[in-house]
Amino acid sequence: MKRIASLFLVSLFAGAITLGAYKMFFEKENYKWVTTAQENPIINTSNLPTSPRGAGINEVDFTLAAEKTVNSVVHVKNLTLSKGPTSLSDFFYGFERQQVPQVGTGSGVIISPDGYIVTNNHVIANSSQLQVTLNNNKNYDAKVIGADEDYDIALLKIDTEESLPYLAFGDSDNAKIGEWVLAVGNPFNLTSTVTAGIVSAKARSLSPQKPQSFIQTDAAVNPGNSGGALVNTNGDLIGINTAITSQTGSYVGYAFAVPSNIAKKVVEDIMEFGNVQKGLLGIKGGDLNPEAATELGIDDLEGVYISEVTEESGAANAGLMKGDIIKQVDNQSVHKFSELTGYLSAKRPGDVVKVMVERDGENIIKDVTLTKQTSILLPATGFTVKNLSKEDKKKFGVSKGVKIIDVPEAYGRYGLKNKVIIEVDGNEVTNMDDAKKYFGEITRYGRTSFTMINENGEKEHMILQ
Repeated sequence: MKRIASLFLVSLFAGAITLGAYKMFFEKENYKWVTTAQENPIINTSNLPTSPRGAGINEVDFTLAAEKTVNSVVHVKNLTLSKGPTSLSDFFYGFERQQVPQVGTGSGVIISPDGYIVTNNHVIANSSQLQVTLNNNKNYDAKVIGADEDYDIALLKIDTEESLPYLAFGDSDNAKIGEWVLAVGNPFNLTSTVTAGIVSAKARSLSPQKPQSFIQTDAAVNPGNSGGALVNTNGDLIGINTAITSQTGSYVGYAFAVPSNIAKKVVEDIMEFGNVQKGLLGIKGGDLNPEAATELGIDDLEGVYISEVTEESGAANAGLMKGDIIKQVDNQSVHKFSELTGYLSAKRPGDVVKVMVERDGENIIKDVTLTKQTSILLPATGFTVKNLSKEDKKKFGVSKGVKIIDVPEAYGRYGLKNKVIIEVDGNEVTNMDDAKKYFGEITRYGRTSFTMINENGEKEHMILQ
């Protein structure tokens, strides 16, 4: 009986082997391999070997760029004195609010051997005292030469007899997406910190209301990095680290820098003119995304659609029209509005740019002379104001002030448009510079009052709390 069972098991095992061999050698399953030889491959694969970060066929060396940059990046301390919140005692007894000292920190980049330093405007804003610490731990008092809030760039100067290490401005227009970069600064008061990443995007806008052009990178940037250097592997300055997008306040993968071409132009304007000379095209418009294209009834998805041309502007004088689609500026392709503003940010009033627009299916080239800024957006309120023309002064019976030409939707019901602001918190407003200064001093702890003149020549008062 045992012999029969053994023979049965041997036969069963032999049969299984035979069946398996038959399937292996004679029955072929219909496998479908995807290769690059197929006409329409489902998945395209690369045969190139993967490489660790910082390595490859031509290995990337960060050490020289890092050494060059850390000695040119400084630690900036900003001492400000601000009035604290109003207490019940202050309200009932008229006590003056006490000034509370606050210390903010950031970074800066030495751009000349005699001590000029570029940083962010928000790093030095409202400063009572500025102190700069070099990488060798030497401390200096710094003074503000000039600043521009719109571009968030400021120029500082320290007095020193020694020749300082400095960074040269690179050409940010030549920076490539995917290019390796280093971010150098002082995050969380950790001095001389170097992080690496790539250029993630260019001409990135962070606000639809203010389509400024930023370089986006994934190099780790945290509070304290503001004003620090973004450099390429040669150690050339291609950006000033400015902002992060985060729900926690710390780095989560996205950082933004003002391109070096814009920062350089701001610095040059401050040194030569004392303020920034902004050359304007004189249009309003937006990106041609699918929704906008559908609404406008056009098929094009690349370029800037002109929705309005400002009177007496360079665009108007050159014959640009509402409905035109800007495709190129100076032979450089324009895909979105932030690319246009980024390119023009490096220009000055009087510069001539060659603008190619598409109109009724045809490409038309116009030479446009850029004009001076005629209006500004006021801090805190978002009012758009302009200096008074001769006609305005005659109509309103005033010699000084600024005219409100646009207001945010939140203020639309107050009928502020086309009125003239002549005073803010008891300070006389002469022009746009005055208005920008006084509205920039508005804080969340106090209330602001301003006086306006309406079209009937009557004074009106408004209080913001």
